[in-house]
Amino acid sequence: QVQLMESGGGSVQAGGSLRLSCTASGDIYIFNCMAWFRQAPGEERVGIAGIYIGGGVTYYADSVKGRFNISRDLAKNTVFLQTDSLITEDSAMYYCAARAGGGCYGSLQVEGYNSWGQGTQVTVSS
Repeated sequence: QVQLMESGGGSVQAGGSLRLSCTASGDIYIFNCMAWFRQAPGEERVGIAGIYIGGGVTYYADSVKGRFNISRDLAKNTVFLQTDSLITEDSAMYYCAARAGGGCYGSLQVEGYNSWGQGTQVTVSS
């Protein structure tokens, strides 16, 4: 089974940027789509950005549209999340997820993904 590993989290001041990476232990072409989710303490895990692995089409939650950018590097088996103009409300554990088999339909629902990484923490201070 292909494993996902996130990196790139850290602490940053409001207005700053971070680039998160999600590297798979194998070929990401086995996935139809991959996405980033985040979960703050006491809150549900929510999807924020997704990408179709084959065609590279992207989709975003309204909360991050225009500030975050998801991309993929097939040669490196890696999906990135560039986070800009960070605000304190962006503080959360960020998770990478992938779906193998079936359609993605631009979904950012937790139930739509069947592989998960362990997460990387992002903390934004004012």
